[in-house]
Amino acid sequence: MRGRVILYTGAAGGLGLDSTLLLLARGATVIAVDRDAAKVERLTHAAAGVQAGRLIVSQADLSDLPALRTTLEALSAEHSGFDIVINNAAIYPSKPFEDFSIDEHQLVQRVNVDAGIVAVQVALPGMKAKEFGRIINIASITLSGGWANLSPYIASKGALIGLTRAWAREFGANGITVNAIAPGAFPTDAEKIYPDPDGYNRMVLDAQAVKRRGTAADIAHAIGFFAAEEAGFITGQTLHVNGGWVMA
Repeated sequence: MRGRVILYTGAAGGLGLDSTLLLLARGATVIAVDRDAAKVERLTHAAAGVQAGRLIVSQADLSDLPALRTTLEALSAEHSGFDIVINNAAIYPSKPFEDFSIDEHQLVQRVNVDAGIVAVQVALPGMKAKEFGRIINIASITLSGGWANLSPYIASKGALIGLTRAWAREFGANGITVNAIAPGAFPTDAEKIYPDPDGYNRMVLDAQAVKRRGTAADIAHAIGFFAAEEAGFITGQTLHVNGGWVMA
């Protein structure tokens, strides 16, 4: 992947760090968009041995779409466009549906979906000019319907899968592939919303066919696959990485 420029939102998070390191190790330049200072520091430290100056961190606010567009346009101009876009950043408030205000619902959509739309709109002209592009949307096992109290988050992930299929159809003639990855239950900060961690862990292992918890490396390899040249004939697909919990 030497010479490729990757725009990666949520690149320093629990599922982002390992894949960022993998992409850097393969020679890519990774523009990591993440606002969590502690996670960014951890990523920067972990990448020190492999990045060779190819890790660029942007602490853009994904909820401020006009400012995000301005930031991404400047980064695109500086790096001659983005070859790969990974839409991973997400927020996941948890409470009963009737307790969400419409503003809270719209904030989830803005961060989880609309920011990805802006990223793709900024990247698309350069991808079309190069006749090459990879867009990878990170969806979720929660879309299978097995979780309560996450309705805005689940709706946002459904929107990403719909966009994956629409974009795949529309951009394919330009050499651009668009795919989604739906992670299962991974031991990241997202699981802190559950009051009984041990009980939740047992429930996950009981549900999965593979009797171990998933790791960030499992997602990293899936991202690396879709980002590669060799995946150029695969588009519009959702890859479920969940240990056999949900089989699609």
